[in-house]
Amino acid sequence: MTQVVFIHGPGAGGCADSYVYQLEHYPGSLAPHLPGHLDGAPCSNVERYTDWLRGWLHAQGHDHDLVLSGFTLGACIAMQYALDYPEEVKGLALMTIAMRPKQRRPGDLQFRLDAAENDETHDKWLGMMDGIMHFIEPDLRGRLLQRHREVGPVAQYQDLVAIDHFDVRDRIHSLKTPLLLVQGVDDPLATGNYEEEIHRAVPGSKLIKMKAAGHFPMVEKPDEFNGALDAFLAEID
Repeated sequence: MTQVVFIHGPGAGGCADSYVYQLEHYPGSLAPHLPGHLDGAPCSNVERYTDWLRGWLHAQGHDHDLVLSGFTLGACIAMQYALDYPEEVKGLALMTIAMRPKQRRPGDLQFRLDAAENDETHDKWLGMMDGIMHFIEPDLRGRLLQRHREVGPVAQYQDLVAIDHFDVRDRIHSLKTPLLLVQGVDDPLATGNYEEEIHRAVPGSKLIKMKAAGHFPMVEKPDEFNGALDAFLAEID
């Protein structure tokens, strides 16, 4: 039986609350808070997060027929999982992912560290998080912004560093797991067409580009995203 697992990233609240629409739409699906996000210590890199996720799933008896869906860090973890343990993964539905280090705007990382030390910079960081989520329904955006306050900018800094060290260009051609890529075409943080690169590198993959969606399509256009995932699940079942 297919087990759908949603894996969050550093944005949209920095925790699993960003998958509220998916957890409602897919009964029995799972969305863990990663270590260091609301509780515990963070992992040092994508590989360690992958090991943690695999152990968490195996402890609950989920070791096969996994469909992993994630954005940013969560998408990197899902990709790593499928490359390392292909026999356990039935499908991947990934958003806002690159197979190589992304280009970042100068000062992006230091800004998060400064936000942890200075109240004015912290307020600017929260304002940035709010602006990035402008496609999200206002009430939910407010709740996710509160989660950002709780998770904090240092956790986001650590997540971005982990993402920046993720590089599977030498392995991407070995990926055999069915792959759905979803790209928000109005992403204010986009610095490259990274999903297109993966799509070209993985034969048989499917790329969907969503308008009026940015960094977090699953929560910005939930009906459209869920419909695309429904179709993908039907294809691989």
